[in-house]
Amino acid sequence: MYVVDKYIDHVKEEAINRPEKSWDKILLGFRANKWRMKLLPNRNLSRGYQKLETMMMSLVADSLSREGSYVWGNIFAPCELMQCFGLHTLSIECLSCYMSGYHLEDYFIDYAQNIGIAPTLCSYHKTFVGGVESKVVKKPEYAVTTSLSCDGNLNTFRYLEKKAHVPFTFLDVPYSDDKESVAYLADQLRAFTKVLEERTGKTFQEEKLQKILRTENETRRELKKFFEYQKNYYYPGELISHLYMMMGMHLLIGTEEFLDLIRFMNEEIQQGEPFTGKKILWIHLLPFYQESLKEYFNSNRDYQIIASDIILDFMDELDTEHPFEALAGKIIKNLYNGSYAHKAEMIGQLADRLKPDAVIHFCHWGCKQASGGSILLKEKMQKMNIPMLILDGDGIDKRNSHDGQIKTRLEAFLELIGTGEKTTC
Repeated sequence: MYVVDKYIDHVKEEAINRPEKSWDKILLGFRANKWRMKLLPNRNLSRGYQKLETMMMSLVADSLSREGSYVWGNIFAPCELMQCFGLHTLSIECLSCYMSGYHLEDYFIDYAQNIGIAPTLCSYHKTFVGGVESKVVKKPEYAVTTSLSCDGNLNTFRYLEKKAHVPFTFLDVPYSDDKESVAYLADQLRAFTKVLEERTGKTFQEEKLQKILRTENETRRELKKFFEYQKNYYYPGELISHLYMMMGMHLLIGTEEFLDLIRFMNEEIQQGEPFTGKKILWIHLLPFYQESLKEYFNSNRDYQIIASDIILDFMDELDTEHPFEALAGKIIKNLYNGSYAHKAEMIGQLADRLKPDAVIHFCHWGCKQASGGSILLKEKMQKMNIPMLILDGDGIDKRNSHDGQIKTRLEAFLELIGTGEKTTC
């Protein structure tokens, strides 16, 4: 680990002092980490989570290393359409997390704020803007974003278009789930494929999209089985494992590779030991670096995160005969679209299915929806008699998370659910 830490320190110093020379070293570290994960996997993890970790590292390392192979997106951009053209989608949220592996998030955030970016902007977005503006992060030729679910999406991509000259497509997602709204978004998706045809020189094939959606349907069915199994079986994972699963469900959904992984996990988990501890349903983002949370949720037989709402933010079957309308409906019906009352209702349905012992809602600093809507979810969980803890912090900027406070509140909550008391904190 000494060598790794020294390399991380070296890359950060290069990024600050010689940004033009740092990108290749960042990519070298990503590629090395990919092979490290393959050859020396984390033995605290199940084999399925080991494979998932390697898969997500490979996606980022391989895509960034091949010019013209990827586009920027937000986490809810329709990766299925990019797959039709042989492109990977790398979300700016995902890339910001990977930059934090070099401890660059604080430098990038400060850089962004020093050039005038509002301190109240989401720290994932500030990390990414700072990375681009500091000339460390290399840009692709194109990007795509949606209005779902963050207000900062459009402004961030507009800024990157103006400053970094990366053109983008904006998909305006209606709040209402009706025929007119689905048709409106489906027309935007069709127009988007025309743009991709022009940019790639490839012809769109609807049959290919239909095949991707069939694979996606099967993947979602398999993942639902996996979450059901996690109610009964112990499956060693870490906090970051659920972050990787969220990335996979939004960046690789529809690929045979990801489907095969979920099938493997379903086979493996049934060979595991019974789980007799407390089952946790996690809401919103996962602060993968936070020490107290890692202590309790990294391969712990007493507490197991059985699911996260942002992994199963859409749970219906897609109509593969009408692929554009199906994709439009998927985006519109997303748990994170529309009012928070809609989200609370969908989380209630998820909780009713998975029967968690408790719910933990993480309010990411700068996310107005999470902070403002948590009370509605609290009321919903109270009606369902499910204990709920609200934690405030930052998904990526360590300076906005206070470990002592989180540790105190988490331990008190876990003690309460251990005694069987019903509580909401």
